[in-house]
Amino acid sequence: MHNQNTHTGPSFSLSNRISRVIWGVTDFFLFRFSPKPFHKWRSFLLRCFGAKVGMGVHVYPKVKIWAPWNLELADGCGVANYVTLYSQGKISIGKWSVISQGAHLCAGTHDYNQPGFPLTTSPIKIGSNVWVAAEAFIHPGVTIDDGCVIGARAVVNKNMPAWMICAGHPCEPIKERLNKEVIAEIV
Repeated sequence: MHNQNTHTGPSFSLSNRISRVIWGVTDFFLFRFSPKPFHKWRSFLLRCFGAKVGMGVHVYPKVKIWAPWNLELADGCGVANYVTLYSQGKISIGKWSVISQGAHLCAGTHDYNQPGFPLTTSPIKIGSNVWVAAEAFIHPGVTIDDGCVIGARAVVNKNMPAWMICAGHPCEPIKERLNKEVIAEIV
């Protein structure tokens, strides 16, 4: 971080803030209003801004991305309209994972125990074959293991285990996901 006291100045360097302005202009004119089927175009734009984007990635035009250079999107993953990728820290999404509409992945927060509430970032890691359902909120530093399903509007503030269906506020594992061997073989 550039500054440890948010009362006295910005948390990020001038170059970071300029990069985000340039991304914002690109997002507005070239990303946000691109036709829905233009996934390769949006992947190209994200790569131009430092994102690591695999093959066959589907990022829809109404996704809000804070800093593309902090994104890793593996082959075949999908990010629906109205998802927020608040990538102040790293966010990685694994192969064939789906992030549904309205979900919010937040990789930054503030340390409220310190004077000046300094910004802190922690990476979010979404494994392969994961489904994060509509309007779920993923906290900084959370890992969601392979094959996990996060229920709609869940609030995930701790790591979630592989091949489990998880839901609630706070999110908890509910039951094992069936057919995990079949799903893993298909992809």
